[in-house]
Amino acid sequence: MKLRSAHSLALRAVLGASLIAFAGCDFAPPYAGPEIAVPEKFKDSAPLGPKVTLTEDWWRDFHDGELDRLETLIETDNPDYAAALAQYERAKALLDLANSGFFPTVIGLPDVSYNKQSQNRPLRSADQPTYYGSNQLFGQFAWEVDIWGRVKDVVAASKAGAQANDDLLAATRLSLHATMARTYIALRGIDAQAALLVRTIKLYQLALDLTEQRLKDNIAPPIDVERAKVQLANAKALAAQIAQSRAVLENALAALGGRTASLFRIPVSSAQPATPRLPRMAPASLLVRRPDVAAKERLLNVANEQIGAAKADFLPRFYILMGGGTQSTNLDLLNFQNSLWNYGPALSMPIFDGGLRQANLDAARAQFSTAAAEYKGSIITAYQEVENALASIKWLRIQSAALSDAAKAAERALDMAMSLYKDGAASSLDVVTAQSAALDAQRADLVAKSNVLEQYVELMLALGGGWSGQAPAPEAPFPPPVALLGPQGQDPGAQPQPMQAAPGGQRR
Repeated sequence: MKLRSAHSLALRAVLGASLIAFAGCDFAPPYAGPEIAVPEKFKDSAPLGPKVTLTEDWWRDFHDGELDRLETLIETDNPDYAAALAQYERAKALLDLANSGFFPTVIGLPDVSYNKQSQNRPLRSADQPTYYGSNQLFGQFAWEVDIWGRVKDVVAASKAGAQANDDLLAATRLSLHATMARTYIALRGIDAQAALLVRTIKLYQLALDLTEQRLKDNIAPPIDVERAKVQLANAKALAAQIAQSRAVLENALAALGGRTASLFRIPVSSAQPATPRLPRMAPASLLVRRPDVAAKERLLNVANEQIGAAKADFLPRFYILMGGGTQSTNLDLLNFQNSLWNYGPALSMPIFDGGLRQANLDAARAQFSTAAAEYKGSIITAYQEVENALASIKWLRIQSAALSDAAKAAERALDMAMSLYKDGAASSLDVVTAQSAALDAQRADLVAKSNVLEQYVELMLALGGGWSGQAPAPEAPFPPPVALLGPQGQDPGAQPQPMQAAPGGQRR
């Protein structure tokens, strides 16, 4: 009767501890990020145009089939993306590892052995055998009762860490796609300059032939021929420099596509990618959803949960332990009379650790402060990069238009100088000057056009492309909408609005 009462009390203790575990405590602080002043619109405005939806394959807006083909190589062959994907898979595995803390551990301890004990073993009685069997079939059950929410906080931190790695994977993907597009645009800009140099060298050769003929006819002095040779040689040297730059860019594209440079070729084409349309509106939440910013927010949540786990380490840990099986000196282990079992609660209580737990808590709090500062800095940087890209696009387009006019004027001036030189009304120095001015202006025009296209890439990178797969849930506090490109004439000044980090644990 007493034995049954003891069993009943132990069972009640187990059930009571289980109920406490499900009720659970949580020592993690309420999750809130730093307040940041969010502008209502960006400073640079442009005329309203058709609304453009940002998509994850934003590079298709350049309408270049070769670029589309190269971009597909990022997620299939790029080693940096493969490494980021493996890191994400590792984070998911660590989450599964943390989740295992919610469940009991059950292990089997079978043991079959034949033993000999010493004749002179201390305290050995005379009737003890020298040889004996020690056989058992035994199983053990152990479960930590998460009364203080330590396991819960560890799992929550691991979940946020896995989400951060998912965001970092998206950030790596976006960065690699942007690098591929930027490098390809630079390559096509070089191709356009190479085509310009081919035409220029032909014209310079014609000018040299003309000057040599005029020298034979005693119309031009020898210095005119030497000047024409200098112009031609400089143009050929510049063409070689451009060819070297193209080779480097082509090899860079090979590496981005996970290809061996020696086996990789991009056909030469002076056709430039199309200029995308600017998106007219973008909500401020898009910047919060930028993958690198989202990763910082998730890491802030990790640090927050780690504070709760560090606090719970100061308190006792409760366990439920059970074990049972059979034991015998023979092999009759299936005989119920040889059974044995035990069950009951266990307690692990910290008494003295030399300040270990306090140091862990201080480190967790410092990590939260670090993560909060990095999260705030990532948002500020995101706005800065969008502003930089918009300003660059605005002013580079103006610069490109002016340089295009300058190139056309320089070409007309060269035609006039050549005509006057043929008629003897201008010197060869006038021709050389016009040639240099025309080549410089045309090259500057091509460079400016490439710079404008590259800034569209920078804008897509700053906006996070069309990425939105890890956005906080709708109930999360979002910043007010941001006009990416509002009507001209409106005040683009910022109206500060407080913004806080979205509550953790609200992602898919």
